[in-house]
This record gives sequence, C-alpha cells and structure tokens, in this order.
Amino acid sequence: MARLTFHGGIHPYDGKELSKDKPIKAVLPKGDLVYPLSQHIGAPAKPIVEKGDHVLTGQKIAEAGGFVSAPIYATVSGTVKSIEPRRVVTGDNVMSIVVENDGLYEEVEYPAVKPLEEMTREEIIERIKEAGIVGMGGAGFPTHVKLSPKEPEKIDCVIVNCAECEPYLTSDYRRMIEEPEKLVGGLQVLLQLFPNARGILAVEDNKPDCVAVLKKLTKDDVRISVKALRTKYPQGAERQIIYAVTGRAINSSMLPADAGCVVNNVDTVVAIRQAVCEGKPLMHRIVTVTGDAVADPRNFIVRIGTNYHELIEEAGGFKKEPVKIVSGGPMMGFGIFDLDVPTTKTASALLCLTEDDVSRMEPGPCINCGRCVESCPSRLVPSMLADDAEHYEEDAFVAHEGMECVECGCCSYVCPARRPLTQSIKSMRKMQLAKRKK
Repeated sequence: MARLTFHGGIHPYDGKELSKDKPIKAVLPKGDLVYPLSQHIGAPAKPIVEKGDHVLTGQKIAEAGGFVSAPIYATVSGTVKSIEPRRVVTGDNVMSIVVENDGLYEEVEYPAVKPLEEMTREEIIERIKEAGIVGMGGAGFPTHVKLSPKEPEKIDCVIVNCAECEPYLTSDYRRMIEEPEKLVGGLQVLLQLFPNARGILAVEDNKPDCVAVLKKLTKDDVRISVKALRTKYPQGAERQIIYAVTGRAINSSMLPADAGCVVNNVDTVVAIRQAVCEGKPLMHRIVTVTGDAVADPRNFIVRIGTNYHELIEEAGGFKKEPVKIVSGGPMMGFGIFDLDVPTTKTASALLCLTEDDVSRMEPGPCINCGRCVESCPSRLVPSMLADDAEHYEEDAFVAHEGMECVECGCCSYVCPARRPLTQSIKSMRKMQLAKRKK
C-alpha cells in the first residue's frame, strides 16, 4: 500500500460526512437555462440557433469552434430567449444562449448505436467529440483531444481517477456506489480505443465500500483492476495519480500520453459510456452542494445550465447565512460573490461556509520551518517561489522551477506564518503562461 502514493501532500479535514451517505437527487430546473459558449479549454462554441427558435432536450444549440472546442446541447425544451453576455462563476461575462424552459422536456430522437465491439476507433472518437464531452473534474479539456494521442499504440495504462481527494466533494463517491456499472462500462469503451492498455480504477483507501463494489463488478475482466491508493491530498491530481499507480513521473512540459497513460475522472468516463453506448450528448452532471451553512447538503444530478440559486433551494436553503461561498472544493476552488450564475460542464461543487478562516489570517514573515517543502507534491520550495513572485523576479521564478507548481494549495495550508504562498505562485504562473502564448 505504501507505494501507491506520492511525495508530500496533506490530510485536511475532509467534510465528506455532510453529504456522502445521501443518495443522488435529480433536479428539474424551474427558470431559464443559460448555456455559456465557453465551458471548456479552447475556442468558444458557435451558436447554431437564433432568438425565437424552439429547441428540444438533446438538440445541439452550439457547434465546436475548432478542434480544441466542444459543442453544447439544450438540456430542456423551450424557446431561445436571447444570445447575450451572462455572468459565470469566475465573474466574467461570457456570451451565452438563454433558453426559456417550457417545462415539457420534449426530447430529440437520438441516433441508433452499433454494438461497441463493432465500432472503429474513429467512430468512437467521433461519438465522444459530437457529444460535447470535456474533462468534468474541473479542467474542461475537450475529451476527444485527450483521447487522440499521436501514438495511441503506446498507451498502456488507462486510469480512471476515482480518488476524489478534494475535501467536501462526494459526487464521485455517490456515482461509484449507485451506478458502478456505468463507470465500468465507460472504462471498457476507453479500452476499446487503446488495445494495448490495461484499465485501472484508482480509488483512495478511505472508500473501502467503493473498492469492494468495483472489484466485484470487474472480477471477470482481465484487463481491468482496482487499485486502493493511500488517502492523501492531492492524490487525485493528474501527475500524482499517475505516479502513485505506475511509478512514472511527468512534468509540466509533458502530457500523460508521454508516460503511456490516459487519465479521466469518474463523471467524464460515465459520460463517455452514455455517448458511445446510448448515443446521448452531455447534458447532465452531478454537483455536490454542501457546507455547514446548507440545510440539507447532498449531491444533485443537474441539467447543465441550471441556476445555482435553484440548487440551494433544493438543498433546503441556508440554515445560516454563509460568509464564504466557493465554486468547487476548499483547496482548489475559488470564491464567488453571486449565486445568479449557471451550472456548466465543469461545475463540480458549491461549498457554503459560515466561517471564512482565510480572510481572518494575518500573514507574517517566513520562519524557515520547511513545512511547505515537506508538503509540496512537486518537490519545490514554495517559500522561495513566493518570494520570487512577490518581487516580480521572473527569471528566478522560472529557474527555481515555479512552472512545475500544480497549484494544489498544500503549502498555504501548512504554513504557520499564514503566507498566501499558492496565491502568489499562481499569479506569477499566469503571467508566465500568458507570455508563452504570445
């Protein structure tokens, strides 16, 4: 067990008991649905509907704007009210398609599907591309691009990231418990793409029930195994999970494919199965609504485009006014100031807290304790990188391997001086990445 982990990491309070034992609840939206055209890394989608058009559930309303892009589908039936800028969770105004929900949920007729074993690699990739699937763990990278490495025959390990190491989040856990056959089915689709690969379901060992369920379900499949990883944050980060499972190390200049690996998270793999085996596009995702300010924390199966206010209502509202609301988890999520925003393909969680510990912290001088170095999964010296960033010493930042930071937040969490190490490093990394693009 000891080898199935990585260097560094932390063990924060996980808060998962708030929602993990409650079954997933389906939510039907009440108001308008808003579909931002940028819900993924790459070029924005291009609208193919106009104001006044009637649309059906499952109808394509925006097509991919390039190879690194993804189409968008209506998740309800109704009328296109407008195509206009709308605010999203990041605070940006993004061009969006607004659909007035007619409450009928009339659905298109989906294309017939062939048996998986009769489909070619190209047909499977096209299904995934056409379904609009992107990385649903938060990155939003178009999945068909990830599944199209230059040398697919060299991929020997397909990893399903079932770690769910981010505190408070339990959507992957509920999916594994309630619908494990869909997860395994999605992995079987991926293995059809990579005939030289083995499939690994990588689960943290704080979920022994999931490990048992998945092992039972895959006991007769010689190409699939279940690996229990040591519980530690950020075990689910791409580089860390690859190292834990295979012992192979990658850096910021490499892709997982360079190490012979492909990694996808639970929701993405389930969406792949649905697209290939049922012919349905990506229209739903599971969102964890949790935190000590929420009356009934739980996981919801949500139609993409649903307003966050409606999710809070479904969770019983606030039992106490939240002081901090975070989109995502507490380690890698970001604070939001307005709930009047839509859920998107990458919306994993809504965390509502009655205390904002971070804003009360007064940073002090570094005491050279080395805790940030011990916890860093990338084996960096965060205190030095933060100094470089704060003094705008760009050459020193790059020389000290600042671009290898995965922005996990471990260093800020353990720092006794309460320095915002991750935030400083993240800002400098953004500057450097922008310069590289130019």
